[in-house]
Amino acid sequence: MIAFIYQNTNVNQRIQIIKNKPTIKQLIYFEAVASTLNFRQAAQSLGITQPTLTLQINSLEQQIGFQLFERSRSGTLLSVQGRELLPLAKKILEANDAFLDTADWIKNGPVTTFKMGVPPTLGPYLLPSVLPELHKQYDELKLYVREAPPKLLQQQLLDGEFDLILSPLPAASSELAIQPLFIEPIKFVVPADHKLASSGDVSASQIAGENVLTLEEQHYLHRQVQDICQQFGANLMRDFEGTSLDTLRQMIVMGLGVAFLPGLYIHSEMHRPEALHVCELRDIPISRKHALIWRPKSPSRVFFRELASQFREIIKDRLDKVVTVIE
Repeated sequence: MIAFIYQNTNVNQRIQIIKNKPTIKQLIYFEAVASTLNFRQAAQSLGITQPTLTLQINSLEQQIGFQLFERSRSGTLLSVQGRELLPLAKKILEANDAFLDTADWIKNGPVTTFKMGVPPTLGPYLLPSVLPELHKQYDELKLYVREAPPKLLQQQLLDGEFDLILSPLPAASSELAIQPLFIEPIKFVVPADHKLASSGDVSASQIAGENVLTLEEQHYLHRQVQDICQQFGANLMRDFEGTSLDTLRQMIVMGLGVAFLPGLYIHSEMHRPEALHVCELRDIPISRKHALIWRPKSPSRVFFRELASQFREIIKDRLDKVVTVIE
């Protein structure tokens, strides 16, 4: 209805219509009271006086023609109408934030340092191919990178210790903004003198009974390999867990077992094919999906979406034969 009126009115009439509608500030006040159900606490969080907040809420209720809150001596509750309007108010505020963030991004671009977390089984083998190209496109962008296991990365992101993270999926929390980037294959690696070293690919029946090495339990890859072993009847070597992918590689060379290793690691680090043999998995492709993740209300979320797009383009250009980019 309002859109129809706008189409058939001049600019001055549109301005008059807007003047008679709730303001962004009033919606912010409405959300604050709805989240605390306490006018005093809401006023403190907003940095205003309680009478000012009460006046603005009363004014909003007069404009829309009904009460948003039920007030009594026992406390404050959302009215039925208030409950219906609250999700719409939040969407309007999110859209307003996105508008301002986009405007700031267009005007200034990324001119700050972001703290980015990466898993040790991914960062060292992906970022050398990506960061130089990102620097060419955003010469003012600085990324301070730290490594940690995925579960810890996601918790530290929620706690504000990181601005964004690279992490395998699924994410441990639904309270995150997730942009999937690419799918990385997991390869089956055996010593050069292993009975399967002459095979181009292997089947599930050939994996059964093999002693499989893996990383320590804190790594996401550990859980994935554990599931593979249970599914295919292989033996997970819990007494010989590696602290890093390099450690696993050396253990394979020494003949302590076989292992499932990420495709990016193999592409980046395994330059001595005579010592190891990499097998493809016939009819049982195994992979892990990686994403760029940040907090949904991060002030830089508009740029992070742009950054995710740039990640995909660079990875597709430079690592297309190793991983599959998610379009």
